[in-house]
Amino acid sequence: MPRTSLAIALAACSFQLPTSDATTVSIQLTPTGDFKPWDGRELKPGRWHIDQAVASAVIARFAARKNPRVLDYEHQTLLKEKNGQPAPAGGWITGLEWREGQGLFGTVELTARARKAINDGEYKFVSPVFSYDQATGDVLDVRMAALTNEPGIDGMEPLALQAAATALFSDDEEPPMNKLLLAVCTALALSATATTEDQAIAALDAHFKADPLADIRKTLGVDAKADATAICTAITARGTAEVDPAKFVPVSVVESLKTDLAALTAKVQGADVDALVSAGLADGRLLKAQEEWARGLGKKDLAALSAYLDTAAPIAALTRTQTDGKQPVVDTANGLTADELAVCSATAVDPKDFAAAKAA
Repeated sequence: MPRTSLAIALAACSFQLPTSDATTVSIQLTPTGDFKPWDGRELKPGRWHIDQAVASAVIARFAARKNPRVLDYEHQTLLKEKNGQPAPAGGWITGLEWREGQGLFGTVELTARARKAINDGEYKFVSPVFSYDQATGDVLDVRMAALTNEPGIDGMEPLALQAAATALFSDDEEPPMNKLLLAVCTALALSATATTEDQAIAALDAHFKADPLADIRKTLGVDAKADATAICTAITARGTAEVDPAKFVPVSVVESLKTDLAALTAKVQGADVDALVSAGLADGRLLKAQEEWARGLGKKDLAALSAYLDTAAPIAALTRTQTDGKQPVVDTANGLTADELAVCSATAVDPKDFAAAKAA
């Protein structure tokens, strides 16, 4: 997304030049923290700002460019198109360095003329030109610097530099985008970088000219120019139209079928539960005390009951009685049951004679 608050500024602070016979010198370009113009010009963010984190981005952006930045005389590079005078270089900024507690420094290769002018006292200060974010005041990029004796130039406000349209500023920095254009592109899902203002205006005009009711009219089968009243009438007519009995089943029939199906399902499942529980009780896979539990499980989950009975081991002792179905002997002396003793009593037959007759 293009940066929307870019501005170019001449620094209003001055940094004294070091005198040296060396060709390469280190020159301070900014202080650390917040700093303001000395000449009272009004800044949108209220102040400029640079710290180690901001400086790291500035240094990285500077290092990404192949060509060094110019150090000229009295910002003539910015004024040459206006006054027609040449803008010779006094040196070249080849690198940047952050010094904690001091600020941003530039490594500068001075020309012989500039080195002599500095050592002779003809120039005392350096004034940097940098871009900055109008919202935060953060320094973004060092553009150039100038040898000067008055670093703050009267009347030179941000975004009013004559050289802003020259090749000097035609780098890979994306131009500011109109905030309204950006909002339109976002709302209409247009490319923010590939859409021109004319294209955005045309798209916005088409958007508001489009008929939002066209699809509704088509669906309802009404005239393409039908107004809101006609559309509402068509919708109401659809809602009260007579239902074709050949295509639709009454809701009452559906509900009745659902009830019958539920009853039939319960009946079939109940029969299956009875069969499983009876079989389990008969062969000893279920205890009598488990019958109620087994029936409840079968009603909820017939498959679970079936799986339980498939794995349960039958208890043989539960499948027969101790007398194998015969009545127990009551008269142990003669081997007669209770029923046989009752017969003897009723017929006045001696139990011994009954037992002997029974044996014969």
